[in-house]
Amino acid sequence: MVKHQPLQVYEKQVFVSFVTGIYGCRWKRYQRSQDDSSRWECTWFVILCSSFLLLLFWAYFWLVAQNDFNEFNWSVYNRSGEWRDETIPILASTTVGFSYITFLLILALFHISLGQQLNLFWVHKIGVLATLLTTISGVVSVDDIWGDEWDILLVSLQSTAPFLHIGALATVTAFSWLVAGYVVRRERSNFQVLVLLIYVVILLAVYLAPLTFTCPCIMDRHSLRPRPDIIGRRGAPMLAPENTMVSFNRALQQGASSLEADVTISVDGVPFLMRDRTLRRTTDVTKVFPARQFDDATLFNWTEIRSLNAGQWFLESDPYWTVETLTAKERGKIGTQTVCSLVEMLRLASRANSSALLNVRKPPPEHPRSRSWFMDTLWAVQKAGISHKRVRTVTWTPDTDRGRVRGLQQTTTEKLSLEEIRQRGITSLTLHYSKASHRDIQEYLTNNVSVTVYPVNEPWLYSLLWCSGVPSVSSDAPQVLRKVPYPIWLMSQYAYGFIWIASDLVSIAIVIGIFCFQNLL
Repeated sequence: MVKHQPLQVYEKQVFVSFVTGIYGCRWKRYQRSQDDSSRWECTWFVILCSSFLLLLFWAYFWLVAQNDFNEFNWSVYNRSGEWRDETIPILASTTVGFSYITFLLILALFHISLGQQLNLFWVHKIGVLATLLTTISGVVSVDDIWGDEWDILLVSLQSTAPFLHIGALATVTAFSWLVAGYVVRRERSNFQVLVLLIYVVILLAVYLAPLTFTCPCIMDRHSLRPRPDIIGRRGAPMLAPENTMVSFNRALQQGASSLEADVTISVDGVPFLMRDRTLRRTTDVTKVFPARQFDDATLFNWTEIRSLNAGQWFLESDPYWTVETLTAKERGKIGTQTVCSLVEMLRLASRANSSALLNVRKPPPEHPRSRSWFMDTLWAVQKAGISHKRVRTVTWTPDTDRGRVRGLQQTTTEKLSLEEIRQRGITSLTLHYSKASHRDIQEYLTNNVSVTVYPVNEPWLYSLLWCSGVPSVSSDAPQVLRKVPYPIWLMSQYAYGFIWIASDLVSIAIVIGIFCFQNLL
């Protein structure tokens, strides 16, 4: 008599098949295993986690560096000689890479939670390595081209630290499920004790992290100073070609209280507005004077400079992706712009009852006006008919020429002590935001030294400086900052202390609860 064995019926595990299939190409039940992962696969898990953390840092950097995208493209232009928006491919590749690595990490964590053996598919291993190496090369390249920009990370933490703390707290609390499952539900070993110890140290570090925070917007709202004035840096260069009359008009329309410009002296002594050393980027000099396109802008006379078109490049290159928002009339006006003289800009400022911030570039030594360039600038100020008090600050380069200038308020981009400021006769400072700490700003303002911070293009940075008490900021985007009527966030010390302690206590309760629950399983 034949004895038949009953067929074994397997319960369908659709979710497990999905997780192991995508992560390790193990779609069938017999391909899966609940044995401990090999050291090799554990190593790949560590590489995957490292890639995720690096990409998280990289993505955060580019998120806050949006404030300086124009500066980045300008730095690349000075090296390559070609103007392109280099941030687009960087942002696209970062988004794809971060999404891919995050998805794989989530699948790996599901493997651990479900007790499945890690076995990363070889195609994913190549993808993880390629993403990791690409990110590392990007970090190295940025450090070479734009090394000073790393400072924005510390500046941004003054605004984002309280929110990043809540995110980190939620993450480490959620990880307690995996740690508890590994430590509590298995036989004790030295490695398990080490894992538990590391987790507790990380948890305590996150709990106490707010003790290290310096956030100007954690303050009494009654202590908030007036809204900082906005200075149109080269006008409104995102809406019109920089340093042109239409750009300065747009800046005033967008609420700018002052205008900032870069002043260069022509070979025949006419101060005109130009940021670059050459005329290639912002004019059609390659068509009009092709043999002289790489010459210094100061070596052209005013008649030659005035014959160049200074607006068509903006319409063709669309450097800020804003041309589509312009009307046909606005495009026509931009397309006929010429290089702006200092006199024209100052007359506009005078009519608008605004002040001017001038960054004057000294001509090279061989220039015929190398010894009288400051007199040419003063002549332009007088010819424009604007009050010397309204030419609020003038940056003279080099600093040794300050003694020749009388009647104009003088500033510097150097971070100086109060004693040096008095000795040099400086009335205000124009500082990069990375040099303007909250404590320094308060010290300067207490001693009646005005501070202007540049470049400020994002609402979070504007809000941070507002809380710090900065009286004015220089911006490429006055149209963005005018939409910030109040700091993005403002919280009293008491309110933040309550949120901090309450969130820590909730986290502790959840972690203890998870460990107790895992112990009962």
